[in-house]
Amino acid sequence: MPDRFGAALYRRRVAVLWASACVVVLAALGGLGLEHRLMHGGFSDPHAQSTRAARLVSERFPTADGDLLLLLSGTGPVDSARSASLGTALTRHAEQAPGVRAATSYWTAGRPASLRSRDGTLALVSISLNGDEDDRARTAKRLVPDLRRQAPQLTVRAAGPAQVQVEIGDRTAHDLLLAEVIAMPITLVLLLLVFGGAVAAALPLVVGLLSVLMSRAVLNALAGAVPISVYSMNSTTALGLGLGIDYSLFILARFREELRGGATVREALVPTVRRAGRTVAFSGLTVAVSLVALLVFPQFFLRSFAYGGIAVVLSAAAGAVLVLPALLAVLGHKVDRYDVFARLRRPESGRWYRFALAVMRRPVLYGGGVVLVLAVLASPFTRVSPGLFDDRSLPADSQAHRATQLLRERFDDGVLRTVQVVVEGRPQSLEPYARALSKVPDVRRVTAASGTYAAGRRVQGPPPAATALVNGDSALLSVVSDVEQDSSAGTRLVSRLRNVPPPDAARVSVGGEAAEVADSTAAIARATPLAIAIVVGSSLILLFLFTGSVLMPVKALALNTLSLSATFGAMVFVFQEGHLSFLVGDPLHTGTLDATIPILTFCVAFGLSMDYEVFLLSRIRERHLLTGDNTESVAYGLQHTGRIITAAALLVAVVLFVFALSGVTLLKLLGVGLALAVVLDATLVRAVLVPSFMRLAGRANWWAPRPLRRLHDRVGLREE
Repeated sequence: MPDRFGAALYRRRVAVLWASACVVVLAALGGLGLEHRLMHGGFSDPHAQSTRAARLVSERFPTADGDLLLLLSGTGPVDSARSASLGTALTRHAEQAPGVRAATSYWTAGRPASLRSRDGTLALVSISLNGDEDDRARTAKRLVPDLRRQAPQLTVRAAGPAQVQVEIGDRTAHDLLLAEVIAMPITLVLLLLVFGGAVAAALPLVVGLLSVLMSRAVLNALAGAVPISVYSMNSTTALGLGLGIDYSLFILARFREELRGGATVREALVPTVRRAGRTVAFSGLTVAVSLVALLVFPQFFLRSFAYGGIAVVLSAAAGAVLVLPALLAVLGHKVDRYDVFARLRRPESGRWYRFALAVMRRPVLYGGGVVLVLAVLASPFTRVSPGLFDDRSLPADSQAHRATQLLRERFDDGVLRTVQVVVEGRPQSLEPYARALSKVPDVRRVTAASGTYAAGRRVQGPPPAATALVNGDSALLSVVSDVEQDSSAGTRLVSRLRNVPPPDAARVSVGGEAAEVADSTAAIARATPLAIAIVVGSSLILLFLFTGSVLMPVKALALNTLSLSATFGAMVFVFQEGHLSFLVGDPLHTGTLDATIPILTFCVAFGLSMDYEVFLLSRIRERHLLTGDNTESVAYGLQHTGRIITAAALLVAVVLFVFALSGVTLLKLLGVGLALAVVLDATLVRAVLVPSFMRLAGRANWWAPRPLRRLHDRVGLREE
């Protein structure tokens, strides 16, 4: 940034602060009511075959669509006259409730054994709800308490996708508040220790608050046009506070450095804005572009993180480059007042400089050792089994999880292991197709309007509700499997079912939980190469423009990939396989890892890693342009940014790791994964691998072919 920009900020500091205050007020008003416009779900591909199947089942076969499952007990055996009377009355009441498409139960469906527990003490009510995922969750939240009031003699336990969404939404809101209550005092203490002085410690909170409020206003505006996930609130708050700390610390450290050199406030502010401000602006752009990659995925859960993330990153960068310098111009030397922890902080002694030189004396030993450690951490990722969250994402004591466990333990497996196959086109006979489906490995039985089939034979005649399995030119077949739906075996089963030739010229749509998992993971796999290309391509270009080097961008990508692979391996080891899970609150593990989290972690953590890369390279490059000494420049750069990067990473990690206290495994996994990625990057990568690599590369660090060097001279960033 040219000097005149910093000088203008100094002259107009009061006007900038008044304008910023107005923006904060408008943003706060613009974000009002956002919580009520956020949506549940968003994990499935809206264009997938399983989504079409779910829509057809909901519209044409509502009695087979169990959005909300109720387990009833409390009046003796379910076959008693009193239980039948109460259960039937409750079913009829549910059927008439607003938002309900259809309701069926053990008593109204002809008392099939599949809707009764094996011991005869529990019966099932299956309710189909209108609308999208969010509408169904809202209906379930209202309906379940109402049904409990209607039948006080019965114990009503709620399960099913809609109830899981309700409880995850409630728990997420609770955990966000809890995280803020716990994280804020810890963060404030750390800010006092790191920034030195109560005044300085408050500055990143100002920047963080501004960025969070701005992103909330943006999300609220977007919510009228596109679906926004309820989870985006958590990420926006954590990322806004984290980046506010990152950027504020970098700018404040440079401002203090200039003041310590004898500069006046104005003289200190101008180079601070020119160099540190330019670095922050560039870093913010790099992080925002990394988050753009999330927009290529069809799931609005991932796209919501892009909307909120881009808004909060750009707002944090703008706050750090515009608002923070204006505050520093007003405060001047008073920024160091009220340093309550001055005696606890050790003075800067050049230890980062000496550490960098020690690493560079034995770059192969230190660098190779860290690479080996990261490779070992990454190795479990080769065993990843992608899936989607279900009731087991909730704590073990949650209502939906307890009810679903009863379904698993005391009901026929078909209740939770059903793959739905919708046939459109009025074929002459479904029997050959049903027989063929029943011969597929891992299929226990297939139920159609014509009967029940197993191992290629009809083993039972038409079911009691056979007419409900046909609607016009469409028919529904229920395939009960021997495998868990959210598993690699379930995904393989869906693939085999889809390979069975459809009857005549009919169109077949395979749905159910297993199909949703298969389609969602496939959609993520299809979009991932483009997302990676966006992140990698943009990072290569931006880092080249920043450094003028060909090797530096490649080095940054390689080291970031290594640290992220280690993070992914640790996520599989703990959350998928259950090792050391007591360290993160003993979440229930299903043997799968939510397919959305690795790609989300990649885009967010990659951007944060580039933050630290840009901070470090800016000081190394600045020194190298003055001295031309590669080794001394690296040591100088680490000396002037090591404490900043470590402190920033610690603060960001604290904000993120608090989500490990969440009862929702999805939030726990995301928070722990991002915190681990930040810590690994700021310690092992920046402090050891970067000096080792740059020492081995020597003069090649800053090399570029002559055409690219000329290009950088014209369009790249240069020292003023």
